[in-house]
Amino acid sequence: MSERAQADAAAFAELEVLVRNLGDELTAMRRRALMAEARLKELESAESGGPVQPRLAERIARLERENEALRDKLDRARERSKVMLDRVHFLRQQAQGREGR
Repeated sequence: MSERAQADAAAFAELEVLVRNLGDELTAMRRRALMAEARLKELESAESGGPVQPRLAERIARLERENEALRDKLDRARERSKVMLDRVHFLRQQAQGREGR
């Protein structure tokens, strides 16, 4: 195997690890966002039963901000994953092209 092919294989392996890690991170953030949404719904249903306590209103606001931040992180992670996958596809095409020569 040529040095170039070895370098490409190493880069490809590194990209695979990065994409896998990003997928794990995306899954964890999605889980946290869903938990925050579920908690918010629980708090909203409790709110409809009576007046909102100031601490509860603050907590709801904080959870909404956290939820929005998590959604932003998910969007950024999704975009990074797409870029990484595009790189992997490009490297794979290059590697296959060299193998065909």
